[in-house]
Amino acid sequence: MTQPVLIDVDLPEFGEPSVQPSIPRATYEARVCAALKRAEAAGFAALAVYGDREHAANVAYLTGYDPRFEEALLLLVPGLRPALLVGNEGWSYAELAAGSFDRLLCQTFSLPGQPRGNQLPLPALLAEAGLRPGMRIGAVGWKIFEPSDPGATEAWLDLPEFIAQALRAIGSVANATALFQNPADGLRAINEVDQLACFEFAATYSSSALKRVLFGLRPGMSELEAARLMALPGLPLACHTMLSAGERASRGLPSPSARIIRQGDPFTMAWGIQGALNARAGFVVRDASELPEGIRDYVGKLAAPYFAAVAAWYRAVGIGTTGGELYAIIERHLGDPFFGVGLNPGHLIHIDEWMHSPIFPDSTIALRSGMAIQVDVIPATHSPWFTTNIEDGIALADAALRADFAAAYPEAWRRIQARRGFMTAMLGLELKPEVLPFSNIPAYLPPFLLAPGRVLALRE
Repeated sequence: MTQPVLIDVDLPEFGEPSVQPSIPRATYEARVCAALKRAEAAGFAALAVYGDREHAANVAYLTGYDPRFEEALLLLVPGLRPALLVGNEGWSYAELAAGSFDRLLCQTFSLPGQPRGNQLPLPALLAEAGLRPGMRIGAVGWKIFEPSDPGATEAWLDLPEFIAQALRAIGSVANATALFQNPADGLRAINEVDQLACFEFAATYSSSALKRVLFGLRPGMSELEAARLMALPGLPLACHTMLSAGERASRGLPSPSARIIRQGDPFTMAWGIQGALNARAGFVVRDASELPEGIRDYVGKLAAPYFAAVAAWYRAVGIGTTGGELYAIIERHLGDPFFGVGLNPGHLIHIDEWMHSPIFPDSTIALRSGMAIQVDVIPATHSPWFTTNIEDGIALADAALRADFAAAYPEAWRRIQARRGFMTAMLGLELKPEVLPFSNIPAYLPPFLLAPGRVLALRE
């Protein structure tokens, strides 16, 4: 029977991309057509898709435009060209987007104090985009309200009130975000080969950033100096950079500060860009003897059981596996309250870091080819043993999609195959053929961060 043990290993250089994938205009147009078809089947005469800097994914999915400072609103009406309402600063930036749409200037979306003298009122802009009195309009924000949300109805909208009011003045409005983000069959749950290649591109950079910290971290540097090791390439963020040591580390989310990292500190870090996020955690020590006396069993008590759970998750994940099966695996391994796993053990990732999750108790949602999934099992012990973490992205691809990926993106495909080989040969993990690892630190977990070449692996 295989058990987690610490081994010394050389992490291969999987490489970084020399070519950046992109989404063709024809794909954006096909997505708009699919959205309108779904809308019609759901009884909507039009869709109003909202975006802002924090919630750009649905607008970007349909147009390639990601709002930077302002709100944006994409109007989809059958038989008409899509209309994208943008503010002052988005006006010229939208010209770079690859999708097919008409721009309408809505200066109300602009930042406070900016010019407002060159626009039509919002109701007139909505009419120009094709909305007509009496229409049933589907409003797409970024959040699906769950049956367990007290009082939730389809009338709940996660749009700014001034936009919601303008839409309701035209006709009836209901939340239609599930058309895009339903974890079973939402439009963004299943990805084209070009989109998956974009995610792999992002993941190589996000994971390589963390790799540089793993191999460069030293006591005496500040958190800001440790974050500087990431050598961030400037790709669009999906969340704030997270890196902290010491007393703040157990909270997970803090950004780096000027605090000095000390020998023995707990340490955590995560970096997320559009399409990818990676995270790791451990202690700033060389071995167990440098831990406080009471937690020198850190590997045996926490890190090794965690790695065994993640290995079982990897062994099971695949096309046709249900979210409930994956949830049960983690519950079986890490269900003891000591581990404190409170969030879904895995979720769908897209342009936004957490799109939705099919992985929850008793979920019957079967995973499908084209899904991009975040391996995201986070113990939150809030105890002296702190935590550990492997957070990486994968995709599922059937034989046809794998062939398309290999043909269209041979450089990325070589990285994926090299990662699979490392995970199986060196770490002892079993992977189904459809599992495509996107991380350059694939399931790589050094619990003692000053010994980054000593990691957990499965051995007889």
